[in-house]
Amino acid sequence: MARYLAQIIILGAQLVGRALVKTVRQELQAFEDAARIQESLKANEPSSGRSALAKDMTLAEAQQILNVKDLSDRQAIDSHYQHLFGANDKSNGGTFYIQSKVFRAKERIDQELERLQLLAQSGVSLSHSQSQSSPAPPAAATSASQCQDKETGAKSR
Repeated sequence: MARYLAQIIILGAQLVGRALVKTVRQELQAFEDAARIQESLKANEPSSGRSALAKDMTLAEAQQILNVKDLSDRQAIDSHYQHLFGANDKSNGGTFYIQSKVFRAKERIDQELERLQLLAQSGVSLSHSQSQSSPAPPAAATSASQCQDKETGAKSR
């Protein structure tokens, strides 16, 4: 009797072990599939170059929050940021949510300016290496056309 009971316990443990291993394998496969899908979605996303800090804010939204039209006017960007950040301070009756939106908008515009600066630097090095007769487009004109492209692209969706 004890022998049969031991065999039943061993068979039960083997069944549970096999089921557990099978379940873990299925979960790992599902995790890998989800990771692959997520990678392909990020690769196909048109704004995949943005960092994780300001990933949910478009450049147009950032410009609207800080009420700036021209990205080349750094003084206006900074003064609007300082005014809005100070006005939405908790001690002045503001909210942390709006203050953080202002901060993220400034951060997004700074990212765009940094990206344009890098493009201008690489454009200068490319134009020197290819030929000196075709200068790179100015950064202000490039940003204005990109901003218009992004706005028209967002409206068409």
